[in-house]
Amino acid sequence: MTEVFFNCSSPGHILRDRRGLAVDDLAEAFAHADGFVRSLLMKPNAEDWRGWELHVTDKTGTEIFTIPFASVIGKLH
Repeated sequence: MTEVFFNCSSPGHILRDRRGLAVDDLAEAFAHADGFVRSLLMKPNAEDWRGWELHVTDKTGTEIFTIPFASVIGKLH
């Protein structure tokens, strides 16, 4: 098991995950990250999420992967 952290950022904002989550592998970390981003996008609010990213890091702060919220939102029509 590996502990990973899910930190969100946009220009001018950083929201740090202080608790983390123990995962068995990268697939589990990605599934959680994707679900987390989708849950934020589903909640009604006035935030423009297109500039936000979710950075998944290990306990030392080394980035494992990033999910741009725009990649989950998709392209505007």
